[in-house]
Amino acid sequence: MTQEILISGRNLQRHYRRGSEIVRALDGVDIEVRRGESLCVVGQSGSGKTTLINLLSALDAPTAGELSICGRRVDGLPEAALTAVRRGLLGYVFQQFHLIPTLTVAENVALPLLLLGKKPDPAEINRVLESIGLAERARHLPRELSGGQMQRTAIGRALIVRPRVLIADEPTGNLDRATGEAIFGLFLQAVQRDGVALVLTTHNSSLAERCDRAVTLQDGRISGERRRAAA
Repeated sequence: MTQEILISGRNLQRHYRRGSEIVRALDGVDIEVRRGESLCVVGQSGSGKTTLINLLSALDAPTAGELSICGRRVDGLPEAALTAVRRGLLGYVFQQFHLIPTLTVAENVALPLLLLGKKPDPAEINRVLESIGLAERARHLPRELSGGQMQRTAIGRALIVRPRVLIADEPTGNLDRATGEAIFGLFLQAVQRDGVALVLTTHNSSLAERCDRAVTLQDGRISGERRRAAA
């Protein structure tokens, strides 16, 4: 059975002007992200990984090409419209945790719901805290957490809106190997249990090998793609 396409990019290009030079950060990328699959984007620094993930998450707009998210064309939309597309459809986890230092773990997790104008359900918040292993830390502040616990909180904040696509840019880059493996396990759990599509960048080859697909970027183009063999 064919999985639903949640993000589709055709001939995606992103060019920047640097003085008199045109920098082609992305130079014609075709890519699809499907429901319930994990997709890893790999490549050396400067290859275009972050540029691509910013386009796929509607945080940036392509210079040229077509981009659709959940069946809606979004290239060319104004920022207000892009914000509406992002809300509730996409969840973000970045290398820097971006937690609010004066809010507890539970309050940080609930924050996206408040921004969406929704009343947080304590049972739902507790469900998410249980899933990320932080139920006993619900009332702790970020300064009382380890790096791994802060990253778990950031994941919980992304999952509370029940996103269709989870975007993660180098989410384990600041974590030790064991903690990074545990965090990655939480991502795969969301994919397998909830049918979330996962898109992440990483320099960790062992994590990339565990994804359903991995695409390699080089000089703003896809130079290779690997699919994980079925179990």
